[in-house]
Amino acid sequence: MSIPSSAERAQHNLVSMQHIYKTFNPDTVSEVTVFQDFNLDIPRGQFVSVIGSNGSGKTTMLNLLCGSIPIDMGAIYLGGKTLKGLKEYQRAGKIGRVFQDPSRGTCPELTILENMALADNKGKVFGLGRGVNRRRMDEYRTQLERLKLGLEDKMDIPVGSLSGGQRQALALLISTMTPIELLILDEHTAALDPNSSATVMELTDQIVKEKNLTALMVTHNLKFAVQYGNRLLMMHQGRAVIDAADAEKEKLQMNDILEKFNTISLELGNSL
Repeated sequence: MSIPSSAERAQHNLVSMQHIYKTFNPDTVSEVTVFQDFNLDIPRGQFVSVIGSNGSGKTTMLNLLCGSIPIDMGAIYLGGKTLKGLKEYQRAGKIGRVFQDPSRGTCPELTILENMALADNKGKVFGLGRGVNRRRMDEYRTQLERLKLGLEDKMDIPVGSLSGGQRQALALLISTMTPIELLILDEHTAALDPNSSATVMELTDQIVKEKNLTALMVTHNLKFAVQYGNRLLMMHQGRAVIDAADAEKEKLQMNDILEKFNTISLELGNSL
């Protein structure tokens, strides 16, 4: 069987990270190499859960994809097209991202309605007069009703007055209001209480399935990683030490994952 070329990999997968190298603080006493010839392909429609010890490369991988930090060497493709030269704000038109901190995905001083209007106009040129399109209010209300959090009756209150779970659910909705190619979930339940975390994860799974999104979720919650998505990656020192998809993922037992992770954690003194 022939090895797919770089172009074939890029065309056959929504995300293709090819031969990635990344070192922080090179040529200093603080030098840290995260990736050396790292490769990752994600087919369209796949929901990937990523776990791993601190410093394993999970967040760096997301930041490289989003353009928050540059790669040293290699290539990243999205939908068959290179992301080279595209700034973070330019990639945001194709990539939705929900952060761990609920305040990063919404504007706390603006109302729910105003936040949704801004998201609705992402990538468009508009003045303040067009900021809120009242004719879209019924659509916004319908979308909020899907969250089942009562936010449809609070559209005129500042987002900063909402609970963390409500804000994160709203951030999730906002990030997927306009068509995107990839949804990145950056430990988006880590700052929430257990009940809110479970609610947001159920909403995440619902939205990903309904919109047929490709999703990449970094999480410290092993239960969520096993329960949600159709592929699981365990990262360690810039490489995937577990990569199980579909039927193979379903066969994975929690004890197998814990055993692998505990071995790594004991070696590094890290915790999940």
